[in-house]
Amino acid sequence: MIKDNLEVIRQGIVDSCNKSGRDTKDVTLIAVSKFKPIEDLREAYEAGVRDFGENRVQELVEKYDLMPRDTRFHMIGHLQKNKVKYLIGKTVLIHSVDNLELAKTIQKESAKAGVVTDVLIEVNIAGEETKFGCTKDDAISLVKEISEFNNVRIRGLMTIAPYVENDEENRQHFVALRQLGIDIESQNIDNVSMEIFSMGMTCDYKVAVEEGATMVRVGTAIFGERNTNL
Repeated sequence: MIKDNLEVIRQGIVDSCNKSGRDTKDVTLIAVSKFKPIEDLREAYEAGVRDFGENRVQELVEKYDLMPRDTRFHMIGHLQKNKVKYLIGKTVLIHSVDNLELAKTIQKESAKAGVVTDVLIEVNIAGEETKFGCTKDDAISLVKEISEFNNVRIRGLMTIAPYVENDEENRQHFVALRQLGIDIESQNIDNVSMEIFSMGMTCDYKVAVEEGATMVRVGTAIFGERNTNL
């Protein structure tokens, strides 16, 4: 089932790239494997997936030790400062940096480990009260402050768009995030690049790709509904 689902998702990415004149090599599919057993991750790995997204630090760390070494884990969920130390060196990218204090903690733990940690700035582009992420207006000042850190490297932006039945409703938010990235890039801030746009999930990844997503985070369409009891 997982292999078949992945073929459908990959074809959807290809179709969206063709529609928008993009190269499929510029889009990374992140399989959101939160609450899923290790067997599901291995099945996806066998089907060619190398990038997996987790929401909880403990779950990511446990799975990190059980998967092949070339597996790339992404921290995509809200991150608490007291959990940062467990993640350093185990994630290829932290998608959910939305405040300066969290970035300071990542800097401190990364310096201690002698590594540079790649991060994305999470922006609550739709302004939903229930979502984490900095505001669009605060994003540029936050980027500038974090750019001063030697062991944290900003690679782009992430957003979690509203859940919608009609994916077209979220196009405006993906356009807005992309434009925000262009605005930040134009300021030529040292230690900052806007090469990654992590946006789009099961309900809207096709539209996200059309609007410039370089990473899409798809879980339900690959693994089925979540089992939160695991």
